[in-house]
Amino acid sequence: MTQNNITTTEDLLEFPCKFNLKVMGFNDPELINEICAIVGAHSKEFNPQGNITTRLSSSGKYIAVTAIMYAESKAQLDLIYQALHNHPLVKMTL
Repeated sequence: MTQNNITTTEDLLEFPCKFNLKVMGFNDPELINEICAIVGAHSKEFNPQGNITTRLSSSGKYIAVTAIMYAESKAQLDLIYQALHNHPLVKMTL
């Protein structure tokens, strides 16, 4: 734990670890490819085959994508989240 009982990512995760990266974005055919490219650029061990799941919103306008990856560090996750956040098709990351 950190000072004042504030919990950080380092407190919750023990790196390296399996990590579920959740991304919500516009239902565009390129979104999944872009997510795979971003994660793959920062994680050489990432293999999208069998490690990507999707769920369409009820309106069909948005899609939720979960990418299961092997996270080496918080710094690696920070880079991935920043790249996803900057992508125009991505609305939110968890």
